[in-house]
Amino acid sequence: MTTSRYIKDYPRPQFVRDEWTNLNGEWAFGFDDANIGESEGWPWQFRGDKTIIVPFSYETEASGIGEQAHHRQVWYQRMIDIPEDQAGKSVMLHFQAVDYIAKIWVNGRYVGLHQGGYSAFSFDITPYVVYGGSNSVTVKAEDSMDAAQPRGKQRWTKDSFECFYVQTTGIWQSVWLEYVHPVHIEAVKMTPDIDTRKLLLEYQVQGDLASGDIRVETIISLKGNRIKHMSLVIDRPWLQLDVDLLHEMNGPWKMSYWTPATPHLYDIEFVLYKGEEKLDHVYSYFGMRKISTREGQILLNNEPIYQRLLLDQGYWPESHLTPPSEEAILQDIDAILAMGYNGVRKHMKVEDPRFLYWCDVKGLLVWSEMAATFEFNDHAIQRFTGEWMEIVRQYYNHPSIITWVPFNESWGIMNVAKDRRQQAFTESIYHLTKSFDPMRLVVSNDGWEHTISDILTLHDYVESGEEFRQRYSDKENIVGNRIAFNNKKYAYADGYRYSGQPVILSEFGGVAFKNDAGWGYGNQESTEESYLSRLKELHEAVKATDYIVGYCYTQITDVQQEVNGLLEENRELKVPLEAIKELNTNNG
Repeated sequence: MTTSRYIKDYPRPQFVRDEWTNLNGEWAFGFDDANIGESEGWPWQFRGDKTIIVPFSYETEASGIGEQAHHRQVWYQRMIDIPEDQAGKSVMLHFQAVDYIAKIWVNGRYVGLHQGGYSAFSFDITPYVVYGGSNSVTVKAEDSMDAAQPRGKQRWTKDSFECFYVQTTGIWQSVWLEYVHPVHIEAVKMTPDIDTRKLLLEYQVQGDLASGDIRVETIISLKGNRIKHMSLVIDRPWLQLDVDLLHEMNGPWKMSYWTPATPHLYDIEFVLYKGEEKLDHVYSYFGMRKISTREGQILLNNEPIYQRLLLDQGYWPESHLTPPSEEAILQDIDAILAMGYNGVRKHMKVEDPRFLYWCDVKGLLVWSEMAATFEFNDHAIQRFTGEWMEIVRQYYNHPSIITWVPFNESWGIMNVAKDRRQQAFTESIYHLTKSFDPMRLVVSNDGWEHTISDILTLHDYVESGEEFRQRYSDKENIVGNRIAFNNKKYAYADGYRYSGQPVILSEFGGVAFKNDAGWGYGNQESTEESYLSRLKELHEAVKATDYIVGYCYTQITDVQQEVNGLLEENRELKVPLEAIKELNTNNG
């Protein structure tokens, strides 16, 4: 069941308005290898000689170009009509993601710049547009092979290698317009508290509030039945409302928790008024759920939950990082659920908001991970920190996200085991994340060499179940830093120690099957029987280790030269989904 205001292909399903225009589709496009576009006036006299299908990057077949060589500067241009009946409204130009630096011009006039390849951004282009006429939008995207730039699995060399793939340059998620009153709701931060049956709402309102008599009405519904209606006077840009749901959620309105088995979502509407004039109307939703830890367990709504996660890098053969369609998103989520997993670790990528929406709706747990840098210096620190906090703020309201993962396998912090400066960086990101979001778990460095962390996560691509059982038979050897648990890394960085955190095997498996080209972890399997036997042996060994309270198998699909997916890159089955489900649901 979808939320009451579900709109197919709406780019931001957590914050919906009725008046919007999708700008995906054909744009004029050009490479600018000499970087002369700005000096020669491309913003007002565009000279690109190609066309491209947005939101697909030029490196993909879906873009209509499919050239994989790296170009540092690329340009986009298209004409948009602004209806005359929208005069008086503000025109918001939204970009869900542009990699890496985006500069925007409207009708030849410079609007602004955004840096960060995975975070969304918007500009109010009202001063630059003509209502009732055609307007040009021009975008210059600047990308680099700089390893101090957050890039995730995008290669920073000429050729792909190991588990690093073709780079993504320029626009790679949706572009769209929205028409809003000059006084409008910019954001609402929603924090559920199931213990007190309260919902904390933090409103951010944009525009001139000096005229007064402005209020926001908030309407909460469940399955079409209104259960709460509140009004709040708006007299400053930031306001907070603590909504007591105790009485409304007794009796016929007994609280409905969000869980993987019962992903109940409450609809919520925010309606902004000046007197009796309606200025803004936003539709959203929230889930009443809590994630916490106690005595080595992870708790969902105060009850232990065993996490069966699947590593998901979010690549498609024809469109790389960009989902080719909403149907493709649903296909992946449905396959994950059909294989018996209850969550995903979204690896080295911040996914399209529509993916998170469907995880919210279908009850799929999400570990949300930042794209790594691969050098440590002042530039990397500043770039990483700014973009990470944009991401945490933008995706805060999704109930499916239960864990934030800013760092993975010491990427970008390669000397964190001993370097106090790199250790301090991970601590600062941990605490900065917690200061904005104390309600979720944060993993400091997924895989090994942890500093301060809510979960101890381990990566180990051991090939046999018997070897796994022997290696993990003594918990103290692992958590006490007595051994390099995977024969190369220790659980904790120097100066840090285990203090009772839950232990999760957050990468294992990676078994390649039926593919002589490319690589997986360890030896490939040539028959379905040997493949499933090895997977069964590994899963049973992990589940039999009583102090491990969850796992993440690598991975859902093959990705380019990496061939260790449970599915082919084109989503064809390697083995029946039911066979994988049996591995996850059988207690072993």
